[in-house]
This record gives sequence, structure tokens and C-alpha cells, in this order.
Amino acid sequence: MLSNNAVVVYFSRIGENYSVGEIEVGNTAKVAQVIASRIGAPTVEIVPVEPYPNVYDEAVAQATQERSAGARPAFTLVAGDGADNPAAMLDSAETIYLGYPIWWSDMPMPVYTFLESRDWSGKTIAPFCTHEGSGLADTVASIRRVVVGATVLDGMELRGAVAQNDVDATVRAVDGWLG
Repeated sequence: MLSNNAVVVYFSRIGENYSVGEIEVGNTAKVAQVIASRIGAPTVEIVPVEPYPNVYDEAVAQATQERSAGARPAFTLVAGDGADNPAAMLDSAETIYLGYPIWWSDMPMPVYTFLESRDWSGKTIAPFCTHEGSGLADTVASIRRVVVGATVLDGMELRGAVAQNDVDATVRAVDGWLG
């Protein structure tokens, strides 16, 4: 699964989170950082233009409204190493490790906006998610429907509470998946 030309792209949420309380680094961001360090790849974060509220119930209300409406919230891409052009990093990458939390057995709507905004022809996408009981749900199939022309690999799932609180278990899970 390793590629010399890879980038780790992820969507993650900080603030009050289900099962882990108030956090400053999102669950999925923690997994993305481990993957990036293990494969020596840069990271790119999908950041919604309209941020989700820090209060969990308010974030749930916003996300529920977006999902019900089939919304495609606007986003920006932010490179983890301060690179000037994260879109160019994606254009040149052969393999994209794509991370997201599972919300109601699906990806957050900004991830759909991201996937639908690019040409994925010839790319390989390796999905990974954090969740609190849903596993990957049907997200790999959803990604395959959206990213025409790409190869989508089997994904990795990890409970958000593990990603947030157990670095050793997260590293073991990532290494097992990358192996």
C-alpha cells in the first residue's frame, strides 16, 4: 500500500466530542499524523469554511441539517507543513490516504464536497476512519461511487477513543493496516 508519492488528507473535528470530551486535536487528525509519520508523507487537512461549533450538541445539529439537505459545505485545504499549495500536492500524489470520522454511518458532508471537487483518475485512495461503533459503515462503497477512475483500497477503522487516548494501540493498528 505504500507509495513514495503519497499524501494523507483528513477531516477532523476539535472541541467537545462524543466519548472523549473536550479535545484540541481531533481523533482522525491523530490517526492521520501516525500514518503520515509511518510513511513519510505530508498531511493536508480539509477545513470547512463554516466551522462546526465546539459544543457537541450544536455540532450535531449543524451536521444533521447538512446531511438532511444533502449539503456540500465549502472547504479549504491546509497543508500540515505549511506548504503553499496543498492542491498541487494532491495533483502530484499517486496515493491519497483519506481520513474522516463516521457521522451517522457516513462521512461528514465536507468530505463529499472534497471528493466531488477533484479528478481522481489514476489515483489510489486508501480510506481510514474513526468511529464509536460504526466501523467503516458503507463509506468505502460511497467513496468508490464518487471517485470515478480511482482505485479504492479496503479501509482501516479505529475507535475515536482509542485514537485519542492510546498512541500505542493506534500505531499498532496503523502498522497492521499498512503492512
